Amino acid sequence: MISAEAAPFAKTGGLADAVSALSKALCRLGHDVKVLLPRYYQIDRSRLTLCKKNVLVSTGWSEIPVHFYCRPGTFGDDADYYFVDYERLFGRTGIYGNDFEGDFRDNPLRFSMLCRSAFALCRALGWSPDVFHSHDWSVALVPVLLSHFERAAFPAAVSVLSIHNMGYQGRFPGGAFPLLGLHEELRSRARLDFLGGINFLQAGIIAADKICTVSARYAVEIQTEGGGFGLDGLMRIVSHNLHGIVNGVDTELWNPSKDTYLPARFSSQDMSGKAVCKAVLQKRFDLPQNEDVPVVCLISRLADQKGISELFAPNYGALYRLCTELNAQFIVIGSGERWCQDELRSLSSRLPNLACYIGYDEELSHLAEAGADYFLMPSKYEPCGLNQMYSMLYGTLPVVHATGGLMDTVFQYDEGAQTGTGFLFYDLTPDAIFNTVRWALTLFPQKKKLFAMRRRAMEQDFSWKKAAEAYCSVYEDALSRRNG
Repeated sequence: MISAEAAPFAKTGGLADAVSALSKALCRLGHDVKVLLPRYYQIDRSRLTLCKKNVLVSTGWSEIPVHFYCRPGTFGDDADYYFVDYERLFGRTGIYGNDFEGDFRDNPLRFSMLCRSAFALCRALGWSPDVFHSHDWSVALVPVLLSHFERAAFPAAVSVLSIHNMGYQGRFPGGAFPLLGLHEELRSRARLDFLGGINFLQAGIIAADKICTVSARYAVEIQTEGGGFGLDGLMRIVSHNLHGIVNGVDTELWNPSKDTYLPARFSSQDMSGKAVCKAVLQKRFDLPQNEDVPVVCLISRLADQKGISELFAPNYGALYRLCTELNAQFIVIGSGERWCQDELRSLSSRLPNLACYIGYDEELSHLAEAGADYFLMPSKYEPCGLNQMYSMLYGTLPVVHATGGLMDTVFQYDEGAQTGTGFLFYDLTPDAIFNTVRWALTLFPQKKKLFAMRRRAMEQDFSWKKAAEAYCSVYEDALSRRNG
């Protein structure tokens, strides 16, 4: 596994969780898994083992000595994690950028170096993997390097590229090409050219033996003009090699029956602890502690992808109407675009049933998932999504926009048939958000139906074992096609 992020070492979102959880699940199926990521400034070297010193990594034009640190896994339980240590490129605050500089200007060099390090590490360890599995644009050059430079050293290996979010492709100006250390002829031959610049993800998609994405629905959406972000035509061409596999949930970390963050634990058979969590959540946010008032929660990056305009925009978004027209309490946890943070602070100071926390807090997120009655996700697009699955496992009913992985994991409530695990709306508009939340709240007083729906949601199988088995099938098919 090659990734710019892996939990708990370096994380900006769900990518880090997915890489680590998939690696662990594959180990538990009996596979030998190693994960490579940079040794960023915030990753403490004193907690790692220096395993390989002064390993030469080619930049294309020269060779640079780097160190590799390791955190060994437990055989049959977790992967070995390796960290490429090179201060000039990775010894700084931030993964892709920071608040002071924005995106780092040398990201093309930084991440091409990470890709090259994967092959250098394998040589240093004397280890030849069957599969090089790279995750997202930052390491999309791994299939390119395997195809054009490393095939002789790894003749039987295959490359798998996972697209976690098509909205991020590693697009850079054409002047960044020399930073990759590739001969000019490869610019077009490896299909790095894109609208006068270069595109990491495009080149990786073309070179990879298999392409995966994180839900079946999203695999369809990235083949459309609206979801492909300029690569929809390419995705239609390679669709025979494209597989949509829904991410799983680390049920050791997200399990209400043994969650150490919670003031009381509960299960689908005994939900009494959920009421305790709700009371603590209301108290934590200075909301009236009333079990008869439903709590609607949202935990999200405050970014355009997450539907923040439709929910929070002044004089337009649905949140003000939700708070003033419905008998419910609303809690928002997240950070992101400044205007949205400012609007949330302003609204929460004026509306007694709205509370917010600007930032991210792991313990608070677990408490919110457990204590809320409903979870709102109005994402414009959502490749997979994790919070809707966390919510269901904690008996918190999701209200979601019908897109991507949300459609693959949340099943529409049918009052007549008494089926479903959540509430979906199909148009992303303030009215659709308002009307669907209002509809969801009509279930709250009907306690028998409410508890039955919570039980259905909590008993869904979102384990990583199922996803890991699907990935194994992809790996085996790729190896069979290459090696017979």
